[in-house]
Amino acid sequence: MNGTQDDRIELPEGAKTLSGDTPIGVGVLGLGFIGATHLRAFAGAAGGRVVAVCDADSARLDGRAGEHGNLGASVGGELFDPGAVMATTEVGALLGDERVELVCICTPTDTHVDLAIRALDAGKHVLVEKPVALSSAEVGRLAEHAQGAGRLCIPAMCMRFWPGWDLLPGLVRGGRYGRVLSARFERLGAAPAWSGFYADASRSGDALFDLHIHDVDMVHRCFGAPSEVRSSGSPGHVTTSYTFGGEGPAAAVAEGGWLSDPGVEFRMRYVVEFERALAEFDLGKSPAMSLFVGGEQHRPALRSETGWEGQARAVIEAVRRGDGRGTPTLAEAIEVTRTVEAEAQSLLTGRPATPERSS
Repeated sequence: MNGTQDDRIELPEGAKTLSGDTPIGVGVLGLGFIGATHLRAFAGAAGGRVVAVCDADSARLDGRAGEHGNLGASVGGELFDPGAVMATTEVGALLGDERVELVCICTPTDTHVDLAIRALDAGKHVLVEKPVALSSAEVGRLAEHAQGAGRLCIPAMCMRFWPGWDLLPGLVRGGRYGRVLSARFERLGAAPAWSGFYADASRSGDALFDLHIHDVDMVHRCFGAPSEVRSSGSPGHVTTSYTFGGEGPAAAVAEGGWLSDPGVEFRMRYVVEFERALAEFDLGKSPAMSLFVGGEQHRPALRSETGWEGQARAVIEAVRRGDGRGTPTLAEAIEVTRTVEAEAQSLLTGRPATPERSS
């Protein structure tokens, strides 16, 4: 297995094709904070319709949810109408529902790969929450299975669709403001209190995998895969500097971690210095993104939506087209996971580490 995934798919013989007016039926596995967030995003996405939900905790199947995540967005109130949406504690029941064409997997990380394989085998398209898995080998196992499934299997990386973050790769690659001199990404917040799962690093991967991976993915998107990483801190709060063999910036750093005080506000930021401009995003500012050029501050127009909403729209469109253009791939997830694995190695040894790469 070479770790690649063709994002054009061939539907199996006899498979149903969708008209432009037919809503894509979505089933959500897992109704914790992130599952509830995805559910609302898909419920509001044009061309999509949530038809089924599944959670092992039957108390979550009454249509209401009260958990919130590190972006402070409450998902309390009515989540879905139990009279219109099939709600079950059995995964098989959701996968057996013919109305479900796309399965959104929002269960604990260590269940992602096996559930995604079950969904693919049931003939469903799949969106699997990040991280796909805690090892590149496991992501590769899913990628290999997905290659022959005739269905899309998309890693959920909502920051690619987050207004202000979605513009950054184009600014870097466009060259209008010259090459990038330095880049810094920051993602810090209180340790998740809405689930005990996160406290078990053997299952969650700690902040290194569960939080910091967003910025590692953005480093890859903007500058390509790093040739070397040097990490300090701990898996709960890591700072990594990245070295690139090609034309990447001389200084690229990402810091991510869960802070000890539960009252600290979540911080999400980047500062990218070009030869002739500086791009800044700060979640705590309004507007969140600014571009400084020639001593003047410009404020790009941003969409009034979250990255989850943009992602849901892109995934629905991909399923309708039958190809994954514009969405993350499992091949990319493998490479990002290999970088995070190298960061874990660097943390352990105190020395720089070289990520393994596909041949």
